[in-house]
Amino acid sequence: MSYEIINTKNAPSAIGPYSQAIKAGNLLFISGQVPLVPETGVVVEGGIREQTAQSLKNLKAILAEAGADFSNVVKTSVFIKDMNEFGDINEVYAEYFGEYKPARACVEVARLPKDVRVEIEIIAVL
Repeated sequence: MSYEIINTKNAPSAIGPYSQAIKAGNLLFISGQVPLVPETGVVVEGGIREQTAQSLKNLKAILAEAGADFSNVVKTSVFIKDMNEFGDINEVYAEYFGEYKPARACVEVARLPKDVRVEIEIIAVL
């Protein structure tokens, strides 16, 4: 099967040996996005709400590069540093997805890259 690497300057460059996203057939697999500001590569200022919003903005930019949006998403995985912030994360997440609710997993983890508080990855159908 052939695949296509998806890359945009409107989302942070990969901080390791991986691609922002891979399109395989009609599926799009977007690597976990942490709250880095694309222009600076620095973690966005603020708390969990700002970090969640920046992660979702990065995902939105990658989706757009692939000709998609959040309505194409079928599965998300949310990795968070503190489950006590689950409510705040959900509120920001709901702003981006609206009434559409893809399948989702959410797990608390010991540590994330750059010591951020949230990382989100997506699978979409194009």
